[in-house]
Amino acid sequence: MNEADSERRSRLLSLKLRTLVREHLGLASDPEGTPEVFGLGAAFITDDATWVLIDGDSARALGPVLAWTSRFSKPVHLLVERDAGIIARRAQFFSSAITVWHVNERSLLPAVPDPHLPAIDAKPEHVAMMELIATSGADALIEHGIVVGEVRGLEMCRVVDDKATGETRLEVGMGVNDREAFLMVHGELPKEEALRNVIEAVAVHREPDAMVHPFNQFGAERMHRWRALQNPASIGFAELSPADPPIRRTNLKDAVPCVAAGKTASGDTAVAVFVHGIDLDLVPFAVDAASRCGVQQVVVVARAKDITPSMQKMAERASIPVSFQYLNI
Repeated sequence: MNEADSERRSRLLSLKLRTLVREHLGLASDPEGTPEVFGLGAAFITDDATWVLIDGDSARALGPVLAWTSRFSKPVHLLVERDAGIIARRAQFFSSAITVWHVNERSLLPAVPDPHLPAIDAKPEHVAMMELIATSGADALIEHGIVVGEVRGLEMCRVVDDKATGETRLEVGMGVNDREAFLMVHGELPKEEALRNVIEAVAVHREPDAMVHPFNQFGAERMHRWRALQNPASIGFAELSPADPPIRRTNLKDAVPCVAAGKTASGDTAVAVFVHGIDLDLVPFAVDAASRCGVQQVVVVARAKDITPSMQKMAERASIPVSFQYLNI
């Protein structure tokens, strides 16, 4: 989208937001207020509230909204067309005065919090592949019922069912396109040999002092988790194991926080949430992860430069205690 299209889209969203506010309040004309530029959609500031409309995907919009609206010190009305249930569930964990609405054409409906995703057991025939993954030198783990193999946090194989035959097989590669390409080029290799070759090629690039390479530019947050799993005491835990995130990953190449659960050095049950890079939705994600795991303590593990003052303020307003553990990298 070019600059002209972006400006036109912004104006249309601003008009849409004012119309929704007017009709929701039952007014004959637009309420008095000031339109504001908001990167994820549009905003409108009235005397007694801040109204924000999210354009498109909103599953990870709560953090940016809380950070941006804090400057106005007014109750927030967050309007979304998608993912209203996820946003409403996460909004419950904050003391901020925020109401989430689902946009249904020209009406606003109170958003109903979605329940957490249910725990999913991996198929027995998929679990049976975990031994092959482990003996090949990768870390075998299950996330939302999917069996994968990671090389120091980077997924390099996955157990799948053939769409045509239903046969269970282990595919090697990072992401579906890489796995398909690898199968076409190296399909004749025994799976263990293929996986060992990949592990050897990838592992050297996942060392702390490795030169910049695509293999260490993806999944950095999961590499942080892998290191913590090897040495839980490095982040103040006595024991630690991987845990499902509150929402499923849809793209391995996008940086998304990851989760582990265990006991801290003081014996408290907690989750650790790992991030790499500035992510304004980190704190809502983290407390959502804690809620799904049924614990009341979160430790966010990150580089100091990736934690902003707005994240610290969000942590202070969260009903589940959030602390920060900084990485020495």
